Amino acid sequence: MDKANQPSKPVRIFIVEDEHRIARFLQIELEHEGFETEIEENGTRAYERIMQGNFDLVLLDVMLPGMDGLTICKRVREVSSLPIIMLTAKDEVEDKVAGLDIGADDYMTKPFAIEELMARIRNALRKHVPDNGVPLEERLQVKNLVMYPKRYEVEVDGETVHLTKKEYSLLEYMMRNKRTVLTRDQILEKVWGYDYSGDTNVVDVYIRYLRAKLDDHFHEKYIYTVRGVGYAVKE
Repeated sequence: MDKANQPSKPVRIFIVEDEHRIARFLQIELEHEGFETEIEENGTRAYERIMQGNFDLVLLDVMLPGMDGLTICKRVREVSSLPIIMLTAKDEVEDKVAGLDIGADDYMTKPFAIEELMARIRNALRKHVPDNGVPLEERLQVKNLVMYPKRYEVEVDGETVHLTKKEYSLLEYMMRNKRTVLTRDQILEKVWGYDYSGDTNVVDVYIRYLRAKLDDHFHEKYIYTVRGVGYAVKE
């Protein structure tokens, strides 16, 4: 495979959290979403690892042994624009203001919904322009299937998958809602529009088209049928 056709490397997220249960939970959820992760519980070691430049985003707890999160954030900001989302059990305005004032991209108070954290991570990555001036690109991923919405491209193991406009729209909607079972009516409304008055079997037809180009061609299961309910894209 030539270099131009190699799939992009997964986004690497550094979880800096001294509560093992929380750190492990975040790791499982993030890796399920296609991110690569590493965990560090000590603030001093975390700062050293961040400065090595191996991560695309940091989830940074405020209260840490060794060096606290606010100090880490402040020092990192002196030399890097690496996206940082602060995590804390505190819910005081002063703490949030302090984190944002020293350069954190966002701030979340525990406990938080994992869906909201994922949305904030995607937002921080979209807005970020790395120090080399090349912005990180949004990508949707399920197993070895990767979609680049801005490029209107789909790849499996680096091989381009050619889709029609409607096939692409259907796959994008399903990938943005992966693990969610979508009914035919939901799909029709979002992909074909409110005013669509044709046969609802069109959804089944396009699911077959996608399966032929993805599941069948690459011998991998991406699209699942939930009998009596609808369809879902799953890991």
